[in-house]
Amino acid sequence: MRRVGYFILFLFAGSAYGNPPEFIRQIKAVRLTEPIHIDGVLSESIYRQPGVKEFYQKEPNQGNPVSEPTEVWVAYDDEALYIGALLKDSHPDSIVARLSRRDNDVGGDQFGVGIDSYHDKRNGYKFIVSAAGTLIDGILYNDDWSDDSWNGVWEAKPVLLPDGWSVEMRIPFSQLRFEEQEKYTWGIAFLRVIGRKKEESLTVYTPRNESGFVSRMSELVGIEHVTPPSRFEATPYMTGRAEYLQHKSGDPFNSGSKYKPDFGADFKLGLGSNLTLDGAVNPDFGQVEVDPAVVNLSDAETYFNEKRPFFLEGMNIFSFGQGGVNSYWTFNWSNPSLFYSRRIGRTPERGLPDNDYADEPQGTRILGAAKLTGKMFNGWNVGVIEAVTNREYARFETGGVQQDWEVEPLTSYSIGRVQRDFNDGKQGIGLLTTFTHRFFKDEGMRSEVNADGFLGGLDGWTAIDTGKEYMVSGWTVFSRVTGSKERMLNLQQGWPHYFERPDATHLSVDSSATSMDGFAGRYTLNKQKGRLMLNAALGFVSPGFESGDLGFLSRTDAVNYHIASGYRWNDPTPYYRNIELYGSYFVSSDFGGNVTWRGLWTRSSYQFTNYHTFGFYYDYGFESVDNRRTRGGPLMLNLPAYEYGFDFYTDGRNDYIEEAYWYAYEGKDGFYHSLNLYLTMRPSSNLSITIGPGFTYNSSKAQWVDAFSDPTAALTYGKRYVFADMNYKELSAQIRLNWTLSPTLSFQMFIQPLFATGDYTSFKELARPRSFDFNVFGQSGRSTFADSSFSDGNRKIYLDPDGAGPAPMFSQDHPSFSRVSLRGNAVLRWEYLPGSTLFFVWTQSRSEYDSNGNFEFHRSYNRLLDAKSDNIFMIKLTYWLGR
Repeated sequence: MRRVGYFILFLFAGSAYGNPPEFIRQIKAVRLTEPIHIDGVLSESIYRQPGVKEFYQKEPNQGNPVSEPTEVWVAYDDEALYIGALLKDSHPDSIVARLSRRDNDVGGDQFGVGIDSYHDKRNGYKFIVSAAGTLIDGILYNDDWSDDSWNGVWEAKPVLLPDGWSVEMRIPFSQLRFEEQEKYTWGIAFLRVIGRKKEESLTVYTPRNESGFVSRMSELVGIEHVTPPSRFEATPYMTGRAEYLQHKSGDPFNSGSKYKPDFGADFKLGLGSNLTLDGAVNPDFGQVEVDPAVVNLSDAETYFNEKRPFFLEGMNIFSFGQGGVNSYWTFNWSNPSLFYSRRIGRTPERGLPDNDYADEPQGTRILGAAKLTGKMFNGWNVGVIEAVTNREYARFETGGVQQDWEVEPLTSYSIGRVQRDFNDGKQGIGLLTTFTHRFFKDEGMRSEVNADGFLGGLDGWTAIDTGKEYMVSGWTVFSRVTGSKERMLNLQQGWPHYFERPDATHLSVDSSATSMDGFAGRYTLNKQKGRLMLNAALGFVSPGFESGDLGFLSRTDAVNYHIASGYRWNDPTPYYRNIELYGSYFVSSDFGGNVTWRGLWTRSSYQFTNYHTFGFYYDYGFESVDNRRTRGGPLMLNLPAYEYGFDFYTDGRNDYIEEAYWYAYEGKDGFYHSLNLYLTMRPSSNLSITIGPGFTYNSSKAQWVDAFSDPTAALTYGKRYVFADMNYKELSAQIRLNWTLSPTLSFQMFIQPLFATGDYTSFKELARPRSFDFNVFGQSGRSTFADSSFSDGNRKIYLDPDGAGPAPMFSQDHPSFSRVSLRGNAVLRWEYLPGSTLFFVWTQSRSEYDSNGNFEFHRSYNRLLDAKSDNIFMIKLTYWLGR
């Protein structure tokens, strides 16, 4: 989701210096008397009438007229809106016509239109075409934001001319949402981008230091006697999948190859003029691009972005707590996600007993899904999703006996959302609910997952003043999960709740509970306009809040607030284009009043006249306590530390783009350094190559190892919390190739090699709560430490707190590791007809793991080459039926 596009100017600031030009207030569409052939040639009679010429620069010289003559015409018939544009250029040989896959904005010369067909002055659509024919489209919402995940079925054709270029668009009324009227008034705005001049000109734009774009659009009039079409689209599909995977010798479930054909259909049905029902029968919800490899040494779950089109398109209605305010700042705050769509179709939760061979499903099959979106009840935005996933079984063999084992129950997921704004967007209110219900068949599943999960929340905003310069936004959510006593006990004592913390007076474990309740919320004050910026927020997540059934949650038992301000110098001068300076003070605590983080933060950025940008930030954290480091144990001391970093990137519209990002954490508890570099090369107008190496070096003085029960550990409440010094090194790269052969045919490739090592030494236990003091095994008192290696490559550690004393000895596998992996895929995509696509996909992955924590590049490289690979080939054919 992008907040800034060619149609969106995202600013914090206030009233601009100087007045914007007098934008054209009304644009008239003309009913066609002859058909228009979408060929980019402006030969029809409509183009002999006067068109719209009033374009003004947003960049670089805001308010000046467009530097090259531009003229636009709008026409319509019973089925579609037609737009033609003549874009003259005094140097036509310098037109930047870059070709890329759909929705991939690589700059260059472009023309586009934004349309507010509801004329609610907050929402709309955008349609953009490059001089090479690449289509870009998306949704406009919240007056300032855009979501490029929506893909409409429309046509556009550009043509290069001796004195510039021209373009024709056909946007079917079936792709727009509007209420039936005799005469229509819509919002509209046009865009022209001149690549070599880095010039963006519009018929209406958001001035610097202001906010709001859709609400500023000109009125489109003249459309009469058009009936919103009955909308029905169907996209049947067929797939073929071949898997060539690693397997054990004698594996009865995996011979090394699997072949699977499949078929199904997606459909889209218009319910009146305001509602759209999207559905899928036996859907193919596999994603084309692989997830990146990560090494997670924390107690928190890794968040992966959604990549499946059904859960991307038109999902802005389900955005919660983000309306009204145009800027949300956070400091040490992790916003709970109420709807994390990757829960639907997730990897099954239940593990298997010890076995010789096993066949486990990699995901949960989605039997069906439906999505209802639109407007009803006098302007209320409405969204509903219902999905049902299959009961999944694994099969395993032990001692020659095979058995089925349920790993995921049949599950229903429901999401409902309503939202409306009032008084020209000055106020808004919304409601979101989610409900997850599981149908158990195997009683053993009841201890693994919740039976039910419910969330219900209200969000909204209001302007403090009539000019909407100051806005307050907020949301509050309540949660309730139910399940067996064993499941609720595990949930209370596991991440991210940790009710068992022995020194937490506000927490306690209830072993008889069959449900858990909680609440969360956040309230934000933001200054929407002006050079001077102001932002403050207060957020909270109660210890019992739980959204993991259908959301994403990384922290509970948290109270967080900040106050921040800044200033922008964003009128270009001969020395810079803009300068920004920010500062904030922030505090985090738990519900017991323990301050878990407190600090000061500052950031500045400087954009040069050539659009290169440099940014620097610094923050200092004061001494506090950590309620998560012992993972359910007592508080530990957070020593003072500081962080700093910089980022530098060149103009993203150039043929060669350089980026550099540095982050550093420095404290008495260790350091963390990370450097990422990116180079994007465009050797031709249709080829883009990005190479992004990265290196991370982390040295921790207190890396978590494990906790062991020991009644003699009186100071630490009957448990020994074991840590170690750890040196972590990671070398990785992200390599992408995008080769676009035509606006409808493209090839993409992604490759990610990764070498990572973690070397654990100096094993120790926490000496006492609220401290950063440790007893090192083998060095403190009579304690002993032993490290043993075995012929099979495994290593174990043996820890004894008091030698011959009464405390027991503990042992476990040595946590040091070395991991190498390679992930990649290649995708050939051909849109052979509008809305109809043929995919060829190849995915390869390979990895190897051992307990050697030393970073040795040549050894890691050779291990990666020698590692066996998994290869998956897929072909998918879709055919769009609609109009």
